[in-house]
Amino acid sequence: MSENAPLAGLLAGKKGLIVGVANQNSIAWACAQALHGAGMELAFTYQGEVMRDRVHKTIATLGEVPTYDMDVRDDAQIQSVVEQVRERWGQLDFLVHSVAFAPKTAMANSFLETSREDFLAAHEISAYSLVGLSRAFAPLMVEGGSIVTMTYYGSQKAVPGYNVMGVAKAALEASVRYLAVDLGQRGIRVNAVSAGAINTLAARGVAHFRDLMKITAERSPLKRTVEPSEVGNTALFLASDLSTGITGETMYVDAGFNITAG
Repeated sequence: MSENAPLAGLLAGKKGLIVGVANQNSIAWACAQALHGAGMELAFTYQGEVMRDRVHKTIATLGEVPTYDMDVRDDAQIQSVVEQVRERWGQLDFLVHSVAFAPKTAMANSFLETSREDFLAAHEISAYSLVGLSRAFAPLMVEGGSIVTMTYYGSQKAVPGYNVMGVAKAALEASVRYLAVDLGQRGIRVNAVSAGAINTLAARGVAHFRDLMKITAERSPLKRTVEPSEVGNTALFLASDLSTGITGETMYVDAGFNITAG
């Protein structure tokens, strides 16, 4: 974070919860690094023992930080984490939601072939989880706060291989707008960051992903793909008081790819 040295104290005293770190290549981890570098105190969630080990290995460089087991499909587990965060900090300032999932069959087959079960699973985990987490953690944002989720351009255009995940991301972005309206009176902002093609564990599950990376670099105005750190810095901005007038938005961090003609 040396390049962000002037921002070292920007988030001092603020508390943030990161949901969705998978490994050191994940966007959630890039967000955590930026937030930590700006002085935010962080906590993380994981799902089950396998992910616990991965998360602990990833965040080891941050020293002793709290971690909580939480399945976003389980309201009881979510509420348990709420209570643990309340006991530890008393309040919460920032929430990063970086959770998405669709069964392999739904990603491999055409969208037309999406089963009811796969459709519901993708929407529950990728979209509804933002609603459930926002409702649960909003009471901890007693002085206002910021909630940020991660989306992708496949919500707006039909990207080959993105299939049901694109539809779920469209639902996620609509949820951001409605949540922004409901939580705005509490001083809580809700925004989405639409990251360009980044080589994450989740992205590698998309067919033709390498081709997508190449096309993005060729067609974007900046003639490159984006770095995870650039997405992390945008999350930092949205967590800070520099963005207090922004809510309900989808902010593109994709080297300008979204503005180009297909």
